[in-house]
Amino acid sequence: MKNKITLLAFLVFFSMMTIAQEPAKFGIEFSGFVKTDIFWDSRQTVSIRDGHFLLYPKNELLDPEGNDINAKSSFNILSIQTRLTGKITGPDALGAKTSGLIEGAFFGHSDGDINGFRLRHAFIKLNWPKTELLVGQYWHPMFITSSFPEVISFNTGAPFQPFSRNPQIRLTQQIGKFRVIGAVLSQIDFKDAGPPMVKGVPTASTSYLRNSAIPELSLRFEFSNRNEKRGCELLAGIGGDYKILTPTLVSDSGYKTDQTVNGYAAMFYTKWKSKPLTVKLEAVYGQMFYSLTMLGGYAVEDISDPVRGYVDYQPINTLSLWTDINTNGKKWQVGLFGGYTKNLGSDSKLIGPYYSRGSNIAYIYRISPRFIYNSGKFRFAPELEYTVAAYGKTGEKGMVENSKEVGNFRILIGVFYFF
Repeated sequence: MKNKITLLAFLVFFSMMTIAQEPAKFGIEFSGFVKTDIFWDSRQTVSIRDGHFLLYPKNELLDPEGNDINAKSSFNILSIQTRLTGKITGPDALGAKTSGLIEGAFFGHSDGDINGFRLRHAFIKLNWPKTELLVGQYWHPMFITSSFPEVISFNTGAPFQPFSRNPQIRLTQQIGKFRVIGAVLSQIDFKDAGPPMVKGVPTASTSYLRNSAIPELSLRFEFSNRNEKRGCELLAGIGGDYKILTPTLVSDSGYKTDQTVNGYAAMFYTKWKSKPLTVKLEAVYGQMFYSLTMLGGYAVEDISDPVRGYVDYQPINTLSLWTDINTNGKKWQVGLFGGYTKNLGSDSKLIGPYYSRGSNIAYIYRISPRFIYNSGKFRFAPELEYTVAAYGKTGEKGMVENSKEVGNFRILIGVFYFF
């Protein structure tokens, strides 16, 4: 009921705003899409929202007779990715063109809130001739909006592709064909993990970043060259990210502590587009990727003070690679996505616990072909995802040994109507 009231208020308020501003050609313009996903999995998966956001297959879980409990297929139909976007325009301010955007979907905030209306993006932009300032909630700077996997699945290439939306202040400076993008970020829906452990699962919270009193920092350099006449584009960029987490304010022995753990990330990406074909490549290496919906995090390295219960932490290193190839036909399109990510462990010995995703996974890979048919505003898009996770025993430095591959086939059909 609360979500329905919120959505109704949203529509009424901005509809009135549009009417009021129409003579000045300022207001809000709505767009979005209705989408239904029909999907079948060959086994149980690690996923979100009734299996909709797929990450990777679950590990084997053997009963007393050696039967794998997770070797059970599943089927579902969901429309929760349906999206509503409001693009806002207004008069100039501070010598800049002003705009805003509010976007929501029915994905909910948790599995218990599925079908609930939730905020995706909400930001204000000021645009000068060569400079842009964005303040609000938007994609993490490591999610490259001009070069990301065009898959049908809502996971958008996760856990190989960084996937996170963050409140932020982002400044973009255009210098000829180059752009410099810098941002400071906080967290809200996509959070890092930390203590306490609940049934062996780490807690996800924004407090670990907030209590460090330093925002996450991101910097990116990008080159773009377009030839509109030939329909070609070349995009290439490098970026870095740095954050500090404070896992707890009090030790298990009840003493105040301010021990932190820090991590960095580096990325390279490129896109080449011609009239018939688009090819994208990306490589990401770094630490503490939990909040980016990827493998990794950190773990306890040692107990520095047994009396007071003080501990030291060490981040987990992760490597991720992906490529996406897509034809550019208006009516018919064919695409292929391939991704690989590996747990590279830590630089020193760890005693645990692990506040990370997939600490018992050595690597994951995915191959995902797709087919798209467009007719006006209607789209029909079947896709096959084959995802393999190699589960094993976590070694003393966080590397996973004696791994065994577990695979899942997902058959997905996406049905869209754009407006």
